[in-house]
Formats: sequence, C-alpha cells, structure tokens
Amino acid sequence: MTQHVRRVTPSIHGAVLANRGGAMLLWILLGIPTLFVLVLAFVGFLYLTRGVHVRRVRASNEKDGVPPVSEPFFCDMVTLHTRTTLQGGHALELATNGNQTYPRLWQDLREARRSITVQMYYCQPGHVADDFKALLIERARAGVKVHFLADAFGAGKLPKAYYEELGAAGVEVSVFRPGRWYELHKMQNRSHIRVVVVDGSVAWTGGFGLDDKWWGDNEDEAEWRDTNVRFEGPAVLQHQGTFAAAWAEATGTLLSGDAYFPPEERESDGDVYAGILHAAPTIGSTVAERFVALSIAASQRRLWISNAYFVPSEEQSRLLQAAARRGVDVRILTCNEHGDSKATYYAGRGRYEELLTSGVRIFEYQPAMMHAKSIVVDGSWASVGTMNFDNRSMAHNDETLLLVRDERFGSQLEGVFERDMTQCREIELASLRRRGAGQRLREKLYALTFRVL
Repeated sequence: MTQHVRRVTPSIHGAVLANRGGAMLLWILLGIPTLFVLVLAFVGFLYLTRGVHVRRVRASNEKDGVPPVSEPFFCDMVTLHTRTTLQGGHALELATNGNQTYPRLWQDLREARRSITVQMYYCQPGHVADDFKALLIERARAGVKVHFLADAFGAGKLPKAYYEELGAAGVEVSVFRPGRWYELHKMQNRSHIRVVVVDGSVAWTGGFGLDDKWWGDNEDEAEWRDTNVRFEGPAVLQHQGTFAAAWAEATGTLLSGDAYFPPEERESDGDVYAGILHAAPTIGSTVAERFVALSIAASQRRLWISNAYFVPSEEQSRLLQAAARRGVDVRILTCNEHGDSKATYYAGRGRYEELLTSGVRIFEYQPAMMHAKSIVVDGSWASVGTMNFDNRSMAHNDETLLLVRDERFGSQLEGVFERDMTQCREIELASLRRRGAGQRLREKLYALTFRVL
C-alpha cells in the first residue's frame, strides 16, 4: 500500500501544479481585466476622461458678435458666466522669475502679524522649501496663525519630517486629497492652485512652486521662466475664500474671523479692476473653459497666450482659428521640446498645422523651461494664474486665475510677451510639414490621450 501511494504522489502533485497554473492563467485572462473594469466602474470612465463642453460662443447679434473687452458689459458677462466678481481698487506687481518672486514673497511672510495661509501644488525638497519652512516656523512662534496645505501628488516628495517640524512649531499642516482606495474618484482631481495670503491683505498667485528650479533670473537653462503676480485689494479675500474652501475639505474646519477676512482690508490704494476666478471640476462646463471661450471670442486686435502646456481641444482650436481668420493677431508662446512633459508637448504639436494654416503664430521658448500661464487680449484684458491650456486644467483640476481689466497691466504683460519672443523659435508651416513620419506618429499617439494630460 505504501509503495502504491509513493508511485501516485508525483502525479497528484503535478495535477495540483497544473490546476494552480490554470487558475493563475484564468486570473490573468479574466480576473485582472474584470478588476480593471470594476475600478473604472467605481471611479467612472467617462468622468476620468471627460473633456470640455463649450464648442462655440454665440451672440444675440451675430453682426456685432461678442462685446469687445473694452466695453463695460464684457466684464459683466464674465462675472455672469464664471461667477467671478470683478471690482476696482487693486494694486498689482508682476514677477517673471524667482529673483523677482521669492525675495518679495519672503518679505511679505516676514511682515505677517495676524495670519498666513498657503496652498501649494508643487513642493520639492531644497533650499527654497527650507527657507519657506523657516519663515513659517518663525511667524508661528511669534503668534501668527499659520496654515499650510500641500497637494498630495504635487508635494509627494516632501519628507514626513518636513511637516513634523512645521507642526511642532505651531503651524497647522494638512495634505490635500491623499490617495486612499475609497477615494479613487478624486485621484485625478488635483489642486493645482498656488494661494499665498498674508494678513488677509496681500496675496500671490502664478505658476511658481516651492522648488529650487524657480530660483534665479531664468538666464540659465535650469532656471524656469514663470509669471506670478502679487496683489492687494478686494480680490485678496476672494483668494482667501479659495483657500478656506480647500482647507475645509482637507480638515473639516472652515476658517472665519478678522484674522483671515479683515473688513478693513477690502480696498487698497490701487485703481485696477480685477477679481479671482476659482475653477473646479464639475459635471458640466467649467468656469475655466467658459472664461477661455469668452476671452477668445471677444478678441478683436490681439490675443497673446503664454502657456507651458498648450494642448487645446478640437473645439478650442477652432475658436483660436476663427479669431485668426477674422483678423486677430493670435500668438501662442509655449515651451520647447526639452520641456518637462514630452506627452503634452507632442500632443500640443498635433494641433500646430491646423492653427498655423489659419494664421495663428506659434513660438517655442528656447533658453529654459517656460512655465508661465497668462493671457492678454487687446492690451486691456488679462489673466495670470495656475491654469494650463490643457484639458487637465480646465476639466479636472482646481485652478486660480487673477482676471484683470486694465490697460497698464495689459501693456506690461504684452511687454513681457514681446521680450520672450526675442528668445523664441517661431514655428513655420513649411518647416513643420517636413517633419518625419516618426514625429507625426508620436504626435498622433499622444493626442489620443489629451483628455488626461
């Protein structure tokens, strides 16, 4: 009997292994795809890949079209379509590199007496982050109410010890939308916002983050070129409201009171007309895409766009082409092939030929990474902020823009654009059409993923 058992044991063992192998193969063929489908069902595939909804802008009087940005009703229309209150009484300072941004920002932080609120998407270890941490700690120990909200994805490389040092000094710290399995539906909705508000009276926004690559005067290829704005006036409290909404989501605490929203700081000595647009994901069209569509449709003479990640949808491309065909000087300034995102670069280039054919001019910045996000229309309507010209920013992310109606500020932004153009390579249609089959294929492949870029 014993010998008989020993003879059949290898066969049984082989059968068990065969069954296990079959089960593993079955899992690979059926289980993994099923799990993937269940995850997509839970999150929502259409939600993950949703695009913009605005295809055209139609005026009641087709002969006159959309009111130009110079007319008062244009700002009223922007307010109605984007829920952005535009008011007078602002003072603005433009900064186009780290040397112009960080020293002025550090000065504002040092002068805080009541509160500091910071919401930051991109944070990386380095001397900029260390300087920022030291300033927050010093102010917190001086009795200032200090809050720091970092995006879980953009600030993922900051070590735990960084937050612990801040917390030990009295800084209130939280992470925005951390990756949890039961919150997968939020994973693609990042807070791309940069909010800095000091004492409820001074605020900053723009494309900058806490990283050494923004430091410098962008004369070196390692120093990023960006556009940031410091402002005083009624929009500061709008910006504070943006922070308060995110802080409430992250911590469950809604900030209120004079330390954050001082009534005496609702006006400044400035006279600029401005307001903060806070864009957030929604089921229908977003305020971001409505703002972009209105601004393009209202342009009559010049429409100059600086954006690091220029990947317009088919509908937005048509709006830009229509503007160029009606005689508007449409120019796009974006990064070159050495930018930090090859996917967005090649997906964006997939639209170049149709835009150039319609008369749009496209420039690629050469000295360094061009990370600015600004629009200026007819020299008097402008925006500076965090929003990229891509589907991720307009449909999936939380973003902020300072909207400005002011000829002096518009002229200043156009001056920055003209200076940047001297360091750009203009894309010529004839040269573009000679690009190789490999590059054309790369553009088509990346273009397929433009909704999640």
